[in-house]
Amino acid sequence: MASFHLLRHNGPLTAMSRLATDRLRRPPGLVTWRLLGTGRGADTGPSADLRRTAVFAVWEDDAAFDRFVATPRQRLVERYDVRLRLVGGHGRWGRADVLGDLQPGPDDGPIAVLTRASVRVRAWRPFRAAGRVVSAELAAADGLLAAVGVGELPVGRLGTFSLWRSAADVRAFALAPRHAETVRRTRVDGWYREELFARFAPDRSSGTWDGRDPLA
Repeated sequence: MASFHLLRHNGPLTAMSRLATDRLRRPPGLVTWRLLGTGRGADTGPSADLRRTAVFAVWEDDAAFDRFVATPRQRLVERYDVRLRLVGGHGRWGRADVLGDLQPGPDDGPIAVLTRASVRVRAWRPFRAAGRVVSAELAAADGLLAAVGVGELPVGRLGTFSLWRSAADVRAFALAPRHAETVRRTRVDGWYREELFARFAPDRSSGTWDGRDPLA
């Protein structure tokens, strides 16, 4: 099973130190994880919120996820944890098949979408420009419950995590003019060295994301 965690820290130094030191720890039952910086607010274009970090993780079982969620973290202002069941997806993350061992879940309720790409240096400028446009289109999309941009060092390893009311809303956004044109350009012009797209059924959440649980 997989999970996503959004963590707001009491200051940028705490956030950056957690990104560094957490790489040295391995929670029991963890299969793989990615420690991520985040964009500002719901902006999925290039930006940075230095007080907020995120984690995408794959666990051996539900018990391992439960232990991680129950482990207290110091100097957190806000925390949101959501358990994810894979609906479908493709691609790799750091050459690893992070989706390969996940069992499928239902797609008849809310949907979580994870995207991730390594952007080629030559494509960075058009990617940034397109990202701002798509972020605005995403913010206005019908059925969007919450969204955040995520990224890894070095620069150019970017992605998004979003929660949606239904799979139909996700499909409608996929066909939105600016988003569809950007996807076409990434393929025709070869913007990415590596990419991943996955849909999940979020089946349990706790905490708050900007003061609320989007799935409540």
